[in-house]
Amino acid sequence: MTDCTLDRPASPTTARLAALGNWMRDHQRALRLTQWCVVVFYLVLVALPAFLPLPGNESRILNNVTVFSQFLFWGIWWPFVLLSMILVGRTWCGVFCPEGALSEWASRHGRGAPVPRWAKWGGWPFVAFCLTTVFGQLVSVYQYPKAVLLILGGSTVGAMVIGYLYGKGKRVWCRHLCPVNGVFGLLSRLSPFYMQVDRKRWAVEPGRKVIPINCAPLVDIRRMEGPSECHMCGRCADHRGAVQLAARAPNREIAQLRAEQGSGWDLLLLVYGLMGVAVGAFQWTSSPWFISAKQTAAEWLIERDILWPLSDNAPWWLLTHYPENSDVFTWLDGAMIVAYIGSVAVLLGTWVLAWLAASARVLPGSWRANTIKLSYALTPLAGCGVFLGLSALTVSILKAEGLTFHWIAQARMTLLTLAALWSWWLAWRQMQPQGPLRALAGAVLLVPALAAVVWAWALLFVIW
Repeated sequence: MTDCTLDRPASPTTARLAALGNWMRDHQRALRLTQWCVVVFYLVLVALPAFLPLPGNESRILNNVTVFSQFLFWGIWWPFVLLSMILVGRTWCGVFCPEGALSEWASRHGRGAPVPRWAKWGGWPFVAFCLTTVFGQLVSVYQYPKAVLLILGGSTVGAMVIGYLYGKGKRVWCRHLCPVNGVFGLLSRLSPFYMQVDRKRWAVEPGRKVIPINCAPLVDIRRMEGPSECHMCGRCADHRGAVQLAARAPNREIAQLRAEQGSGWDLLLLVYGLMGVAVGAFQWTSSPWFISAKQTAAEWLIERDILWPLSDNAPWWLLTHYPENSDVFTWLDGAMIVAYIGSVAVLLGTWVLAWLAASARVLPGSWRANTIKLSYALTPLAGCGVFLGLSALTVSILKAEGLTFHWIAQARMTLLTLAALWSWWLAWRQMQPQGPLRALAGAVLLVPALAAVVWAWALLFVIW
């Protein structure tokens, strides 16, 4: 799927987008200043509440700094950063992300060592996302500012250390180790905006001096075909007369994805991460199955006089421990949280994967490659679920402010249904070239997978 369209007459919209990309290239100082303003805001938002008393029952958004920060960070910032990936690609990463700015700054002043092989392992986005999500639940990252400082502050320190050690003016952390890099890369495949590369024009020397481009996220610009790795910073706009900011159909990349462009790690992140671990992480606090299983386990331990798992002496940085709020996890609580999230991830993820594989077997060629390729069609449903899960805190905080949302359950289910239909349609588009009968059979076999994911979120949003 190579773009070679820059020689066509430009429409007004195309010209305006290209001009915007060139403007970004020419105003890098302004963009960096914007990013550093976000850095200051981010550090205050993450660090300050950790040193203040915990909010009381009467604390609200407008009278308590911690609640205000919690609302801004988890209620607005993160849900809409995810949404921005679908709307404008990874512009957040290139223009606003504080970790990216700090990592690149540290890299410019660091040792500049080559990126080690262990950092380039393709599984880091999946592993980092799962570990960060599970650990966040153990320390109640959505509720307590110390946990926010521990996880997000620790991630920021990690980004700076990696930046100092490796690369020279590059974002090694962002490219290989960021816990949300994989999620952002998947969602941005749906973006209608990207940096378009004309390889034919690239190959023809334009007769002018070519100034090297510092692509901070280490993207091979000449071979770039979509926005999943590009940070949309605008530095490469009009490079060699072959790169420009452009628009495209938001479904095109996934609908026309070639089998060799897929990654097994992306499949795992979609199926077992966003549709497994994330569902379990949001579910467990409301799940009657979790309560029943924990009670059964506690009774079994008491009957055998094994009492240490019922102790609540774990430090706050390992398990939630805030006795002043009557919120303390025992060792059993921690074990059951991990077991519940893991069980949901394995059961739901394997169910989805099984139906993906069944659908892939209808198509000619390697069923494994077809399974990976089809998994990308699940991106809209996976992204919608995580967005709704994060925005649930937004709703909870606003309810505490006295606002009512009688329509919220219906709105959530409508969005999930539409996202499932979008995913189904993308899969249909992928299979269409193989003939109507095969496409219909494959699309029908995907229905149980999509229905299971919608049902899992419905348990949280409607049934429980």
